[in-house]
Amino acid sequence: MTAYRAEELEQLAAAALRNGGASAAQASATAKALVQADLAGLPSHGVSRVPMYVAHLRHQRVNGNAQPVIARQTQSTTLIDAQSGFAFPACAQAVNAAIASAREYGIGIGVVTNSHHFGAAALHLDPVAEAGMIGMAMGNSPAAMPAWGGKTPLFGTNPIAAVFPRTGQNPLVIDLSLSEVARGKIMVAAKQGKPIPLGWALDAEGNPTTDPNEALRGSMLPAGGVKGAMLALIVELLIVSLAGAQFGAEADSFFEDAGNQPRIGQLFIVFNPAAFAGEAVYHARLEALIAAMLADQGTRLPGTRRFDAQAKAEADGIAVPEALDKELQALAQR
Repeated sequence: MTAYRAEELEQLAAAALRNGGASAAQASATAKALVQADLAGLPSHGVSRVPMYVAHLRHQRVNGNAQPVIARQTQSTTLIDAQSGFAFPACAQAVNAAIASAREYGIGIGVVTNSHHFGAAALHLDPVAEAGMIGMAMGNSPAAMPAWGGKTPLFGTNPIAAVFPRTGQNPLVIDLSLSEVARGKIMVAAKQGKPIPLGWALDAEGNPTTDPNEALRGSMLPAGGVKGAMLALIVELLIVSLAGAQFGAEADSFFEDAGNQPRIGQLFIVFNPAAFAGEAVYHARLEALIAAMLADQGTRLPGTRRFDAQAKAEADGIAVPEALDKELQALAQR
């Protein structure tokens, strides 16, 4: 393992992305977001994605020179066209627009179309919490889960995240994939040659499997059975109908170097508590519920693990496995 300071790892990841064909702006925004995931203890969504992103650049699955543009805007809604570039610059623009709308009108919605993989959903909501507002994020992704009762991948793992700010404390951060686990965890297991638990995925024939490679060729199982499958359907319909993005089944897998430009979408909703019952009521009700939760011994607030991991990584550095470090160094030096 090699330990990096966040700034050093950002520079390394950005150099690899630039060498792969990304503009300085696309590379910088993407590298920063990936390192944020590593800081948060989410290595499956961190710089481990750089080799995949570089391969997508070289196979023109991503437009490395894209500049996101506002496609349509009202007082409370903004549609951003990512122009088939990396998701992170477009998502940041959508989130900032939603915050501005919520500050003025009580609610803001930012939608992104023609996009790419957007990493850990909750991390996009950090600026929302910093603004003292409630945020939600969701996105569709290449097909990985079947419709309930089926065997053919149709929906992505379609993550949903939410953030609730607190006064003088870290916000509550809720982030979940609608598959039993995030597909990135299966990707990590495949790279490490480790089995996965039963109940995570099916093989290509629709049979339960512990082989991560078979799982990547097959389909993920939804979290919570039919309830998770229905939530995935809701996200798919919202994203595609509002953004005009492609369905997950129309986007080639992220785990293939070659393929089409995914052109999927993301949705961000920001609520300003001041426009509803008021900030005082919001914080009083939130803290009352948190106190009730913590009164039950063994309860852990959502997001706690992330902030603990971040504190440790900021103190000790971000640990990068040797094989990945060598790959990043090689990509950055070409």
